[in-house]
Amino acid sequence: MARLKVRSSAARLVGRLTGSRRSRQESSPGEEAPRRRRSPWTGGLRSVAGQVFAIQVVVVLLLVLAAVLALFLASQRDSTREARNRSIAVAQTFANGPGTAAAMRLPDPTSVLQPKAEAARRGSGVDFIVVINTDGIRYTHPLPNRIGKKFVGTYEPALQGQVVTEEVNGTIGRLVQAVVPIHDDNGQVVGAVSAGITISKVSGVVDHQLPLIFGAAGAALVLAMGGTALASRRLLHQTHGLGPVEMTRMYEHHDAVLHAVREGVLIVGADGRLLLANDEARRLLDLPADAEGRRIGELGLEPRAAELFGCGREVNDEVLSAGERLLAVNIRPTDSDGGPPGSVATLRDSTELHAVSGKAVAARRRLRLLYDATVAVGTTLDVKRTAEELAQVAVPRFADFVTVDLVEPVLRGEEPVAGENAPMHRVALGSITEDPPFYPVGEEIVLVPATPWAWSLDTGQAAFDPDLAGSTEWLRQDPQRAGRVLAYGVHSVVRVPLRARGVLLGVAKFWRSERPERFDEEDLSLAEELVARAALCIDNARRYTREHGLAVALQRSLLPHGLPAQNALEVAYRYLPAQGGVSGDWFDVIPMSGARVALVVGDVVGHGLHAAATMGRLRTAVHNFSTLDLAPDELLGHLDDLVIRLDQDHTAAGGADAVIGASCLCAIYDPVSRLCTMARAGHPPAALVHPDGRVEFPEVPAGPPLGLGGLPFPAAEFLLPEGSQLVLYTDGLVEDRRRDIDDGLALLALALEAGQPDRSPEATCEAVLTALLPAHPSDDVALLVARTRVLPADRVAQWEVPSEPAAVRDVRAAVSRQLAGWGLDELAFTTELILSELLTNAIRYATEPIKVRLLCDRTLICEVSDCSSTAPHLRYAASTDEGGRGLFLVAQFAERWGTRYTADGKVIWAEQALE
Repeated sequence: MARLKVRSSAARLVGRLTGSRRSRQESSPGEEAPRRRRSPWTGGLRSVAGQVFAIQVVVVLLLVLAAVLALFLASQRDSTREARNRSIAVAQTFANGPGTAAAMRLPDPTSVLQPKAEAARRGSGVDFIVVINTDGIRYTHPLPNRIGKKFVGTYEPALQGQVVTEEVNGTIGRLVQAVVPIHDDNGQVVGAVSAGITISKVSGVVDHQLPLIFGAAGAALVLAMGGTALASRRLLHQTHGLGPVEMTRMYEHHDAVLHAVREGVLIVGADGRLLLANDEARRLLDLPADAEGRRIGELGLEPRAAELFGCGREVNDEVLSAGERLLAVNIRPTDSDGGPPGSVATLRDSTELHAVSGKAVAARRRLRLLYDATVAVGTTLDVKRTAEELAQVAVPRFADFVTVDLVEPVLRGEEPVAGENAPMHRVALGSITEDPPFYPVGEEIVLVPATPWAWSLDTGQAAFDPDLAGSTEWLRQDPQRAGRVLAYGVHSVVRVPLRARGVLLGVAKFWRSERPERFDEEDLSLAEELVARAALCIDNARRYTREHGLAVALQRSLLPHGLPAQNALEVAYRYLPAQGGVSGDWFDVIPMSGARVALVVGDVVGHGLHAAATMGRLRTAVHNFSTLDLAPDELLGHLDDLVIRLDQDHTAAGGADAVIGASCLCAIYDPVSRLCTMARAGHPPAALVHPDGRVEFPEVPAGPPLGLGGLPFPAAEFLLPEGSQLVLYTDGLVEDRRRDIDDGLALLALALEAGQPDRSPEATCEAVLTALLPAHPSDDVALLVARTRVLPADRVAQWEVPSEPAAVRDVRAAVSRQLAGWGLDELAFTTELILSELLTNAIRYATEPIKVRLLCDRTLICEVSDCSSTAPHLRYAASTDEGGRGLFLVAQFAERWGTRYTADGKVIWAEQALE
């Protein structure tokens, strides 16, 4: 809306009218006031002419200075560029000249190169040409006493085949020097050539152009002074040289303009009388013909209008109702600058403007709603949450109720099949009330054919119904619930199918009840925009749900599904995947020979399917290496080699998903000796809880992460009291973005110390997770808690056997008696047979001492140890062979058998199942 300044045209008109009346009264008709000629410079800088003149002079001077500065800078830049180009050209020409590279191989390159360099310098006009060797020693120089000294400047990149240019302040002034490599016939850099020239030799343009610049500046100053003088004289004539006739004509023109403008003007005196009203003001306010000269309160205006025009205060764009019109009113006092007392008011009909602005406000609200929907919808990759966000952003700004229904495959992350009549489920309901009359969330909805809902889903087209009470087709879906909807006051609805990438996901419906405005075409377009954005987010969430489900299924299939049967440890575990996706954490409990058990915890760096697949391969490798009865340090060494080979395979195949590292901790516990052997590869240390509740982190050397190669993984051994608890975990438990690993280890120790000494491993797992697990873990967490047990001494029997074949009989007898004492007489025959074969081989091929040990655990374990490192091999004897069937018989009668190496030799073992 237009605003009038304090010194408005109407106010000036009042002043001029009153001034003209006073002048007519003071002067006689036909008398003309004497004119005074004024020089443009009479007022000095206080006059407009003087100020204009001064400004033009300053502008011209600034332009001259700017031109000189620009020319100087351009000359400097061009001079530097010319010096650089000339230096590079001379240096490259000399470096590539015939004989230059060959001379570098001579015993005295200076004798050949110095004359050539000086001749080239004088012919090219540069200040110097210097040849240096690969150590930066000069072979040539204009000053012979500097030959053989170190070159001053940057030359190393030139020895790598690059061209180097730099500006330096030398003894001869500011110069540019270039250094280029010298290549021999084989392309090898054998030296470098530096050429330099002072910038002053290629400059001088400014000196030739300065007279022209100053001449142009002087001409500009003369023209500026002449133009200012002419403009000042013309200005004086147009203002102070007017007579009564010209002034009268000017006021007549003002009066004509005042009544012709499409803006009402009212001039009110200090006593509240209307002095002037133009034609537009009379029309807008419907004023009587004799309004001028009367008080504002006597004009028949509405009380608010009369009070507003008679108040005399300043008003800015205040809206006034006048009948069916909306007027924008601005009021300014006329005496603020010494004018006559009173006020001038301007009126403008803003009825149509308000209508347009109303539409603009509505359009702005819709754009704001679309923007908010872009920000608020799709903040998570969850299908239901995305649908709820659509309902929340549309209620109550667009609709009173919003319902979102999705087909059943979408909720499972699957893609709906076109033409399949799958049931729908309500996943979101937005409402302005607490008891909306619609299907609740979670309700299964089966669409009835030939209804508007079914039509929208079949055709994929959006539609709106502005009068639900007058429609009948939508009642077929559920007449009883439709009656409740109508009784609730719902009067219109918009139905928009949720479609993304050509797939129909469901339908969103927008309902109105409290808002009297019924849906129209513009509302339908807005609803389609909202739903289109939400549908894309829902489809992204559906795809993520499917991919995440596949990844989690793969990861869980690669992890242990239970704990193996063993008596050495009481074990409990927890595995919690990260909320952002799958990872490569794993754990294992692996029974080994001799009633021993291996505990393994590992972590593959990274997330995603590749990390999960790598974890599965490493876990399988751990199981395979465990069957060889390897020590923890040897097992980690084999894992390290495997990770390196996997990385090499990916690199050779050009794959981007290389194995960038993994960590692992392996501990083997022997329930007979209570000895625990542990080694770790870049993994956090294990925690040990003693039977008295004391917590410590055993000192195990921290080996490097898997995949570095070439470094050992030192192992450590500990004697563990019965009832101790070993706590193994991955770094996701003790470390995250907001917590350092040292703080996490301290919290872990506090959580372990807080429990009772006899707390079960299950209770320990719960306590640790409660104390350390964050609300939204960003990494997988694997936790393994194992309480140690000891195999009773009466379940262990051992003998030392002399290296004589006759000793086998005595050992067999002793074993039979021991089995009878254990109540295992039915295993005596097979045990004696296995022991005979193993002892005979040891006596025949091995060295003393030879020992036999029986362990009665979940299985009957028979072990024969000796000091030889040679392992027996299973052979398949022919029918005509007299021997070679010993280990074959052992393998047939035993459930498992194998060999493990010790520090003193080896142990051959065999296990038999107990009925």
